Amino acid sequence: MISLPHRHSNAILSNRCLLHQTSRPISIRRRVWIRSSSSNHEQGSEKTTTTKRVVLVRHGQSTWNEEGRIQGSSDFSVLTTKGENQADISRQMLIHDSFDVCFTSPLKRSKRTAEIIWGSRESEMIFDYDLREIDLYSFQGLLKKQGKEKFGEAFKQWQQDPVNFSIDGHYPVRELWSRARSCWNGVLAHESKSVLVVAHNAVNQALVATALGLGTEYFRSLLQSNCGVSVLDFTPRADGGSPHVCLNRLNQTPNSPLAGGSSGGRKTSMQIILVCHGQRDNEAAFASTNDQPMNMLGVIQSQKTAELLLDLRVSSIVCSPKTASIDTAGVISRVQEAAGCLGVDSVPRYVKTKQMNELDVEDVLRKSNKDQAVIASSQSGWISQLDEEEVSALWNRSRKAWESLLDELSDEEESNPGKIMVVVGSPMANISLIAQCLNLSKEWLGLFHLDAGSISVIDFPDGPSRRGVIRCTNYTAHLGRWSVPITRPS
Repeated sequence: MISLPHRHSNAILSNRCLLHQTSRPISIRRRVWIRSSSSNHEQGSEKTTTTKRVVLVRHGQSTWNEEGRIQGSSDFSVLTTKGENQADISRQMLIHDSFDVCFTSPLKRSKRTAEIIWGSRESEMIFDYDLREIDLYSFQGLLKKQGKEKFGEAFKQWQQDPVNFSIDGHYPVRELWSRARSCWNGVLAHESKSVLVVAHNAVNQALVATALGLGTEYFRSLLQSNCGVSVLDFTPRADGGSPHVCLNRLNQTPNSPLAGGSSGGRKTSMQIILVCHGQRDNEAAFASTNDQPMNMLGVIQSQKTAELLLDLRVSSIVCSPKTASIDTAGVISRVQEAAGCLGVDSVPRYVKTKQMNELDVEDVLRKSNKDQAVIASSQSGWISQLDEEEVSALWNRSRKAWESLLDELSDEEESNPGKIMVVVGSPMANISLIAQCLNLSKEWLGLFHLDAGSISVIDFPDGPSRRGVIRCTNYTAHLGRWSVPITRPS
């Protein structure tokens, strides 16, 4: 999916913007390389034949994040105490991974986050100026209130139509997408199997999007929280073409992905939480029975998910009619209703629960003569196990499911604007819903991976009639000792 153009010079910052004063880093304990858009890092010519895993991390909270100031590519803010703590949690999340190299933006807030996460590793660290945050020129340094007062319509366009937003003769989002494609040249050419990239909100969004082949219209559709971790796998193709890309997870945050209530600075209106039912014993058995219950680990996973959702007021639960999904939905419902009795008023909380036949996509497995276990668990290459007819059947069913879910949200948009809907299904069903949310086509299904027991969160800051924002995918930290490690090979 990824297309890597030749490297080129990027736009020079306008004289009106706040210029960053990036100093040349000093090497301590490790080899350090400096790269920019006009320099080439020496690489070997030997081609890799193994999957390259790239882990993206946004920097921790900065002083300008805390103040609500527009940072862009300026370099005047530093990590707050909270930001340093977030970086340390991310360090612990990634402590067992043997990264071969770290690419990082040289801006202070990103550089410090990278140093905390990198710890005592001796492997090389590369400071890449192309990984700086989006260039916002005259906006940089302003409080958001000042931006509205000073720039009026231009600031409104930045908020509502960022792709076509221009300032000081530049189109920042378009420039960012071009720069992100350029960044992938160095990252993918580097002789390494496991890469850590530490950068910023907008540039990490652009890196994920350009890797998947998504255009500038997806800006602000793939959330990146402070110190959120996203994982991309690049698998070489036999024909030597562009590698196959899979988003293993998006925005695994140091705290719960349900914390807060905004998406890209906008208050969340409604939310769909996609829950993958717990693990089952024999996925391959679906070829004949197609309805296996959860095993003991799956039951624990469903209980952990219910506990994660405990502090939310879930409005409704919709699930597949398969046993594992029904049982998972039942656990979530019972915990929600019990939580109501623990409140100040001790009033039982009723949660509407229903089954939706369109969420049952597993009968597709019975028609396939290939590896049902790979398909059911959404392992790498699962989509190739299905023929064209089966993929079309899966896609058409998921489209109907997605339309029905949005209709339910829309019905209560005015009476219940904070509605939270939980949807329980198989990994394959939830992958299909994510693709539907992003308005992709069936050919894109293989770009995503979900684990049993994981949750993915979709926000609707502008209501269900507008495209949702993917807050996170494949979140498993809530499973505790039964969680799926972030950097475990898929």
